[in-house]
Amino acid sequence: PGPAASSLQVPPCTPRCSSRPCPPGMSPQISFPYSCSTLRRKIATLCDSFTTKSLNEHIFPPLMHRVIFFNFFKAPFLVDLKKPELKIPHTVSFYIKGEPRDAKGKGCSCYEAALHDGNPITVYLHGGAEHKSVVLSDGGFHVLSVDFGGFRDSTGKPTEDALTADAVCVYEWTKARNGTTPVCLWGHSLGTGVATNAAKVLEDKGFPVDAIILEAPFTNIWVARINYPLLKIYWKLPGFLSTVMDALRKDELVFPSDENVKFLSSPLLIIHGEDDKTVPLEFGKKGKLSSLYEIAHSAYRNKERVKTVIFPPGLQHTFLCKSTTLLKTVRDFLSQQCA
Repeated sequence: PGPAASSLQVPPCTPRCSSRPCPPGMSPQISFPYSCSTLRRKIATLCDSFTTKSLNEHIFPPLMHRVIFFNFFKAPFLVDLKKPELKIPHTVSFYIKGEPRDAKGKGCSCYEAALHDGNPITVYLHGGAEHKSVVLSDGGFHVLSVDFGGFRDSTGKPTEDALTADAVCVYEWTKARNGTTPVCLWGHSLGTGVATNAAKVLEDKGFPVDAIILEAPFTNIWVARINYPLLKIYWKLPGFLSTVMDALRKDELVFPSDENVKFLSSPLLIIHGEDDKTVPLEFGKKGKLSSLYEIAHSAYRNKERVKTVIFPPGLQHTFLCKSTTLLKTVRDFLSQQCA
């Protein structure tokens, strides 16, 4: 741009010429009264939308969405997630499309070739905040650690259907490249609900998952949120529980693992920490009829396919990965069930 550019400006129309064709050399412009009328209609629509809902309806659904998915927490900090190899050895970041049949890896082909070497393959479905997949990688597992849509550098918005579709997509992508090596779905916390959802989808398709590992699982998200330690202090507030349930219902969040396991046939290992306060042990322990283990054990035709292991105090909800016996427990289970 230079002095000549300023000489080429076209004078705008005056407001009164908005209802008739503009004279030559004049640019069309919406009249001020018309703009005000449009603005008034938009404001009225927004006000109507806001006033037809209660304050609870405006606040609690997005709040519960954040509490459950926790995807605003971007960890680790100050790390280029497109280059994980700078922090974690023998790791590559690649992307696959949302449609499984069209999925194409964008990474080093040697990683795909390594899936044939006989080491266990795990599709790791993380919880609401952090990954623990590096521990599995150090233990000799091939790990495909899924960043769900809306988490870290994956695009999209997290919903139950979207997370389930992501898990199914990655599992099918892996099965197309694994040769004869079994592929295991491993979910932690929130990821356990995604894992059972995905396993049921694949079971309904006629392709049961090779094995499922649920680390610190809940029965369903409604029960898990009601028993969430941070929310327990508000139980006695009038209408609080019903407000939380309405928010979950509006956001269509269920993650019904207690229903999903009734329709599965895949080998299932449930692992839990004895002192887990986020998702208490009663959700996964033997002997309690409402626990996920008892529900699955009752529903499975082959009872030997359902196992549970309780880890001693000190590991809580997040640190089962630090147990010195975790990897051996999982390897023994996979060797027995997928021989």
